[in-house]
Amino acid sequence: MNYKESYNEWLENPYFDEATKEELRAIAGDEKEIEDRFYMELEFGTAGLRGVIGAGMNRMNIYTVRKATQGLANYICSLGVQDKGVAIAYDSRNMSPEFARETALCLAANGVKAYMFDSLRPVPELSFTVRTLKCTAGVVITASHNPAEYNGYKVYWEDGAQITPPHDGGIMDQVRAVTDFTTVKTMDYDEAIKAGLLTIIGKDIDDLYMAELKKVVLHPETIASQADHLRIVYTPLHGTGNKPVRRILDELGFKQVFVVPEQEEPNGDFPTVSYPNPEAADAFELALALAKEKDADLVLATDPDADRLGVYVKDGSDGSYHALTGNMSGCLIGAYEIAQRKALFGLPEDGAFIKSIVSTNLADAIAADYGVALCEVLTGFKFIGRKMLEFETEGTGTYLFGMEESYGCLPGTYARDKDAVAASMVLCEAAAWYKEQGKTLWDAMVELYDKYGWYHDEVTSITLKGKEGIEKIQSIMEELRKDPPKEIGGLEVLSLRDYKKGTIVDNRTGEEKPTGLPSANVLYCDLPDAAWVCFRPSGTEPKLKFYFGIVGTSAEDAAAKAENLGAAVKGIVEAMM
Repeated sequence: MNYKESYNEWLENPYFDEATKEELRAIAGDEKEIEDRFYMELEFGTAGLRGVIGAGMNRMNIYTVRKATQGLANYICSLGVQDKGVAIAYDSRNMSPEFARETALCLAANGVKAYMFDSLRPVPELSFTVRTLKCTAGVVITASHNPAEYNGYKVYWEDGAQITPPHDGGIMDQVRAVTDFTTVKTMDYDEAIKAGLLTIIGKDIDDLYMAELKKVVLHPETIASQADHLRIVYTPLHGTGNKPVRRILDELGFKQVFVVPEQEEPNGDFPTVSYPNPEAADAFELALALAKEKDADLVLATDPDADRLGVYVKDGSDGSYHALTGNMSGCLIGAYEIAQRKALFGLPEDGAFIKSIVSTNLADAIAADYGVALCEVLTGFKFIGRKMLEFETEGTGTYLFGMEESYGCLPGTYARDKDAVAASMVLCEAAAWYKEQGKTLWDAMVELYDKYGWYHDEVTSITLKGKEGIEKIQSIMEELRKDPPKEIGGLEVLSLRDYKKGTIVDNRTGEEKPTGLPSANVLYCDLPDAAWVCFRPSGTEPKLKFYFGIVGTSAEDAAAKAENLGAAVKGIVEAMM
């Protein structure tokens, strides 16, 4: 069927409810909107589903959620592991509770036991729950930090990480095989409970999760000595972080924790921010105002599903606040964790610091200094989780820390996804440790730069929505692949990593070697003096992303070099638009 025929099918088929049909009738005269909603099915990719909430095949609604779940159930049943069950969590977004319930009832109708949380929970707790309950899989209803009109559906496998090969491909194939919405199974909620196919979970899992977080703490005595003095401002940005972040900080003894009142309660409309992204400066407007009022040492913000952490830290010299990028906070936490573990216990010979390929090379310098392995993985924390699984199954490699530039890290092995609750906890511990020495977290960050070099890393993007946008993004990537740049901003491209082809080509010698990583639509240019540029389509948004990094001799030198490199990258892309 073409898009217009699919639109009419949804209007006429009794399977679709009246509210859905009413929404579709309201766009009857808008041909472009009809096409956008029906020219394709909302794609179930390696990150699951993510899209705008609304009626239609290319939207997030109960029907597309059920269809995805039917495919997941079919895959689980094909492996004969339905009795192990699936854990389900959801965040504060609009329709998240409804989508979670539909997921649970579709699984139950297929004989797959569902464990659903009684209220919203953070993503890292779902990862922990899958492992704790020894489930086959997990599902989180969330669109992370996307604008309010979005929601999504993430699938996790039994190790607690988001799905990777071969399971991602197997699930995608089963979802595509469901071609008729009316064949999707569901059942009554009470009947599912009565049949033992749906179990509601909550406090018991929360308590176990908190206990695991406390095992990560390295200096409880320092927290106790500074608990009355360290002043912390926190905002959950209307999301899931409010209760777990406040609980762990309270139970560890931090006394001076101030929560932004306007952003404390869950709200899927995110009324105080343009969109709930802790990477965005305007998301911190209210938090910074409160920080100045309370003279806070640090300011924390978690995104709606509490896997990403944004940070501002106070400069002790003038009382101003500096934003830390995900690269900065990740390296600050990672360096603290590795240094303190070395001082307390020594480091294992096979210790490893894991980062994504688009994360800062400052991580490489830290790993080299402490004599631990630096492991690079593809973008997406699931690949860090996959590396952790490899360490476990092969018996070589000890996980010390993992991070990615997109404001995510994991300081323990209890979960397999980034954890802003744990990151908040460790950063507050680090702040207490440095405060005891008369230093701020900003002092600690400057010490890292003075020791290793002033690494400056940035990411920018262009947004290209709709069918034409997707096609343009792919076109730009193919143009870059066919005719890659030989120099960028006056810097020679020493080697080109084409992760789609799986090759690294030395541009001076022509020597070719494998990347050693799975195939991905990513191009990475290695430049002199640890500088680099990377081109990559987003896996969750209609964006083409450009990452780059350099090393300077000072903050000013690094900023000037980054400005020059950023302008050159922008020029390359604009020439293809």
